[in-house]
Amino acid sequence: MNSINLLILNLNEVRRRSIKVWTSIPQEKLHWRPDSEAMSCLEMIRHVLESEHYYHLAIKNRGSLESFESPFENKPYTTVKNELIFAEPYRNDFIHTVQSFSEEDLSEIKIDRSESGYIRDLGDMLLRIAYHESVHTGQLLDYLRSANVPRIRVWD
Repeated sequence: MNSINLLILNLNEVRRRSIKVWTSIPQEKLHWRPDSEAMSCLEMIRHVLESEHYYHLAIKNRGSLESFESPFENKPYTTVKNELIFAEPYRNDFIHTVQSFSEEDLSEIKIDRSESGYIRDLGDMLLRIAYHESVHTGQLLDYLRSANVPRIRVWD
């Protein structure tokens, strides 16, 4: 298995486990938040999906975007299923882009996010995208614990 296939496997495995957590959240808890400053469960899910779209565009741009018009902005929050359906074409485009890269691209292409404090190789950036999602999935598990909601087993 080459590096590209491993990256795709990692992205898909992180998403599979995220979806297990996301779809386990009871509808009545989707707008729960631990405090007034925090994102709600559904806002965090959207944040992950929207961020992946932003990162995809940044990768194609080889750096941060001067402006970002998010297709998720001003879209009403409804259900996890609707969020996933809406995000699916963006996810498919992202995965297709990752599949289009060569092994050499992973170290030769630089993603300039200097305004965020870093310039990274493409391979590093792709791992960061998966890590970003997994961190938020862990946060949601903590949210569920705090809200006294049973947590699904993600380690299957």
